[in-house]
Amino acid sequence: MTTSFRSTRRVNKGNSGGPTFDVDGNVIGVNTAIFSPSGGSVGIAFAIPAETVKSVVGQLKDGGKVTRGWIGVQIQPVTADIADSLGMKQAQGALVAEPQENSPAAKAGIKSGDVIVSLNGEPVPDARTLARRISAMPPGKSVKIGVFRNGHEEQLTMTLGELPKERVASAATTPDRNQQGTDLPRLGLSLAPAADVSGAGSQGVVVTQVEPEGAAAAHGFKTGDVILDVGGKVVNAPADVRRAMSDAKSGGRRTVLMRVKSEQGTRFVALPLGDA
Repeated sequence: MTTSFRSTRRVNKGNSGGPTFDVDGNVIGVNTAIFSPSGGSVGIAFAIPAETVKSVVGQLKDGGKVTRGWIGVQIQPVTADIADSLGMKQAQGALVAEPQENSPAAKAGIKSGDVIVSLNGEPVPDARTLARRISAMPPGKSVKIGVFRNGHEEQLTMTLGELPKERVASAATTPDRNQQGTDLPRLGLSLAPAADVSGAGSQGVVVTQVEPEGAAAAHGFKTGDVILDVGGKVVNAPADVRRAMSDAKSGGRRTVLMRVKSEQGTRFVALPLGDA
């Protein structure tokens, strides 16, 4: 949450870090920065909500450091296409692209493809809301997580961990330019088994070429991406991809969900089956 306003009387040069007041004189935030097109003090000011500041100050006074709850999942928004491919009635919640190994989420049984739809009985409208609520909770707290899986909701119990301070980056897979792939012309993709591509590992199917005007390119596919599963089915060869898409189409789906690993991490992509 940010508070923004345009006023030189409340936010002047040097006032970053000062309080933000509402019309009744209550402190509702602490100014942090100002966006000024002119370089002067007239612009849009941004503030940290007062409740967040209160929590941080309290933790610093009590323990000398700030800790945040952590469940260890890579999440993304649930779009209308993704909701359709999963059989959800509406687009809501946070889609789990991948739980981290030995994380609280993995230990609680959360899997790739689960959609987190509630936290302690309260609905989770989107991925951003989930991240904010979890980070506001203390490590060690036990929570109830509602996940949509295989067409119905399940309840899981999880103990929050502490948000790690270090992040590890992974190198991208770059297929050899001479690598031959099997074409999926209607999608605008050429694919090859990951086991046949140096540095791609042993799981999945590597995208060796993307047609710039194809359906796959329009949905963000790039050379070097690794397709791990399609429609919830593990794929290790281009034929597996075709088969999984055919099964989804036969099952009445309008879209199919692909789990894709790239240099940015793992994500789900919903492809309309009309393009396949």
